[in-house]
Amino acid sequence: MSEEKKEPKKLIIALSIGIPLAVAALFGIKIPGYDMSFLPPIYATINGITAILLLGALVAIKSGNTNVHRKLMFVCMVCSLLFLLLYITYHITSASTSFGGEGAIQYVYYFILISHIVLSIVVIPLVLFTFVKGFYGNYTAHKKWAKWAFPIWLYVAISGVAVYWMISPYYV
Repeated sequence: MSEEKKEPKKLIIALSIGIPLAVAALFGIKIPGYDMSFLPPIYATINGITAILLLGALVAIKSGNTNVHRKLMFVCMVCSLLFLLLYITYHITSASTSFGGEGAIQYVYYFILISHIVLSIVVIPLVLFTFVKGFYGNYTAHKKWAKWAFPIWLYVAISGVAVYWMISPYYV
């Protein structure tokens, strides 16, 4: 691989560690005076759009349409970045919402929430390495990484919508 096409491994590792740490640290910061209560349904919708686009990208690549696949994956990356920015904006300006359900639904909610959080951390390097491998034309490695990244990213996108749907009645 030539120097100008060298994959940014160190940057991906730094982002994979830095993003979750920054998000966790930002939960301790509250900026008063802003009403961002309109954001959760927007970023939940972005998660839903991401899931649909991921499925579209899968159909495109299975049909041999690499150009559509590439464009859809780029839009998925933009959606994920936009989600992250809106999610952080909401959480640094708003108090956390507690789930108010009781009984079995509470266990379902926390299972989905915890798996969503853990996998949203795991998926960062998987998605970034997969994207970069495809971007630089290393399609054999891209396909190997995508076998792991795709289902986890799809789960994170869908479970994000489920978490929002389940907690939305409890927003103040």
